[in-house]
Amino acid sequence: FETLVFHDNGHLSPCFSRQVSQSLGLSRAPLNMNHYANKKSAAESMLDVALLMANASQLKAVLGQGPQNTMYTSLITLISLSLCLQVLVGILLIFTVKWNLNDEQKHLRLNILENITTGCIFIIVVINVFITAFGVQRPNAGV
Repeated sequence: FETLVFHDNGHLSPCFSRQVSQSLGLSRAPLNMNHYANKKSAAESMLDVALLMANASQLKAVLGQGPQNTMYTSLITLISLSLCLQVLVGILLIFTVKWNLNDEQKHLRLNILENITTGCIFIIVVINVFITAFGVQRPNAGV
């Protein structure tokens, strides 16, 4: 980087500002929607994997407790439904990344796909609120 140069008005020199913007990936170039969508889908996929792992752990805990748990059937059903929807969202995200957003003929399909994905994610969140409310207690060892 160049030396910081402050002008009388308190602004940085344009050269330095441009270098900082470029190094941070900030520029005045038009937004590449395909690149943006891929980043967004990757972030959603990472969150989906984290929730998938949490639900798998909850399923293991419920199965470990056995049918004596008063909410056993409800929890198994909700966790299984959440896991299935998460797999579906993962598949939908793969298709979203695969298609080129810059192709206007695919905009309607991608919009529908994105709306379905968002709806599924909302349902997953609601299901997981109920899973948390019903409570997955881990068995106490030695009690």
